This record gives sequence, structure tokens and C-alpha cells, in this order.
Amino acid sequence: QVQLVESGGGLVQAGESLRLSCAASGSIFSADIMGWYRQAPGKQRELVAFIASGDIRDYADSVKDRFTISRADTKNTVYLQMDSLKPEDTAVYYCNFRRVVGLPKYEYWGQGTQVTVSS
Repeated sequence: QVQLVESGGGLVQAGESLRLSCAASGSIFSADIMGWYRQAPGKQRELVAFIASGDIRDYADSVKDRFTISRADTKNTVYLQMDSLKPEDTAVYYCNFRRVVGLPKYEYWGQGTQVTVSS
């Protein structure tokens, strides 16, 4: 069974950086869309960034120019480089892989990794 394994979360001070990684534990067909979501206490889960086939990338307005998403297809891995972190970035971060073109279609979620930014 495929699992997405996340790493890289932690506690940092405002202005510092973290790099999140998410790798598929089993063998899967390449995802069409890889994304990072986050959920802060008392708030809904929100999309932070995604990268799609053709190297199409997009970011939430709140993280543009601070976060960078990238992928390593040969490793079925997606990364999120987070710079200039702010206390409002504090949340549990989840990765998401989706294959929407061709067969088999799938969608997987990671278990979440905590990011805490102190002021």
C-alpha cells in the first residue's frame, strides 16, 4: 500500500527557513499534481502550493515570494522550501499526490507534519 511520508517540520523563529519533503513509500505511477496544504488550529485546510505536469506551479498569495515548491519525479518526491517564515505560517502541513490523467487514477495524502514559527 502506498503511503506518503513527510519530513522536515519543526520549531523555528520568525525569519528562519524550513524545507519539507514528501516521498511515496511504494511504487506508483508519476503524479500529475503534487501539492502542499496546511491547516492551522480552528481553521480549514488550505492549499499552499502545487506543481503540475509541465512544471506549472502556483502559490497561495500569503506565501508567494517566500515558499518554493519543487519535485523529483525519479524519487516520487515533492519539496517545499519555506523562507522568511512568519508566525502565521504555523500549521500542520500535508502533502497530496494526484493522478488525474490515464489509469490508474489516485489521490494520496501524507500524515501531516507540524510547523511552528515563534515570534
